[in-house]
Amino acid sequence: MKSLFYITLIFVALAASMEAQNNQPRLSRGSERTRQQQQQNNSGEPQLSVRAQIMNEQMTQNTDNARWMRVIYRQIDLMKEKNGPLYYPIQELNGQVNLFTKLFSLVSENKIKVYKYLGDYESFEDDNILTYRDMLEKFNIYFDSIPPGGGRPATYVVNQSDIPSQEVKTYYIKEAWFFDQNNSLYDVKTFAICPIAYIISDMGEQPMPMFWVKYEDIRPYINNILIMTSNINNTRTYTYDDYFRQRMFEGEIIKTENMLNLALMQIHPTPDSLQMAQKQIEQQLISFRDSLWIPEDATTVLSKKEQKKITRSAKTGDGVTTDSKNTVKKEKTTTPKQEKTSPSSSKSVPVRNIRRR
Repeated sequence: MKSLFYITLIFVALAASMEAQNNQPRLSRGSERTRQQQQQNNSGEPQLSVRAQIMNEQMTQNTDNARWMRVIYRQIDLMKEKNGPLYYPIQELNGQVNLFTKLFSLVSENKIKVYKYLGDYESFEDDNILTYRDMLEKFNIYFDSIPPGGGRPATYVVNQSDIPSQEVKTYYIKEAWFFDQNNSLYDVKTFAICPIAYIISDMGEQPMPMFWVKYEDIRPYINNILIMTSNINNTRTYTYDDYFRQRMFEGEIIKTENMLNLALMQIHPTPDSLQMAQKQIEQQLISFRDSLWIPEDATTVLSKKEQKKITRSAKTGDGVTTDSKNTVKKEKTTTPKQEKTSPSSSKSVPVRNIRRR
């Protein structure tokens, strides 16, 4: 009887344990990936795949080994036709958006970090991060606030029509021209960009730089967006990343990194001197590039010409050059003249007449 009781007790315990295991949630690959994505959404980290991160690291230009580098700031006017791909379309059209609309959406989704515009210099430290709400309040962008709840932070919703993509008409670009001696590479790297909104006030339309953003942070999100770069050829064959890497834009130099941290306008106050300084800097970049590579030597050019002469002379005769043939012709032409002149000289000698008797 006791054995039957123990057997029944063991059976009940096994049944209870199996039921508990069945009630436990099972994690599959998909659910695990979903859980990781939810954690990333809650943490605010960029939702990038491993492949995208590796590709971004490979495309990042390393300037640590640069033996020569010059940092330049440019201003890009989006009203120029060559810079139009960054400005149009102003409103979303067939799924296409301009660059600022894309940047705005990335900031709203907390995928990238933007930094405060400090004026004479830029700092990419965490102390200078500009939050999404601070940006909305600073530039008077209308938004609806949803209070936090259920472990979710507060969110701010902005209508598509309230995004100031039309007001952003220029960009600041920080770039570095560098020479890597180890790899024999002379290239240019885009460090960061800054959108500038033109706000209408009592003083008229005033430019207001909004924020700085690292180009390496936005590259994974814009390197697959196709854009139209020509009014004649309407096919979208280039991306935003191609547009910056191939330097398809047109920008004026406004500053070079210097020890006094002064802009070109502060050093050259007049328009003529400013324009001359900009041209001089552009020429210095070209001259430095040309000085890195040895041009074709003049002796090489002469040797090619000599080689052509030798081959031409070999085709005309048996090893006799054209110069030697000319001398032979001259000798032939001069010798008959000498023979012709000999009778004339004999006429000058008196001849004795002999009469027959």
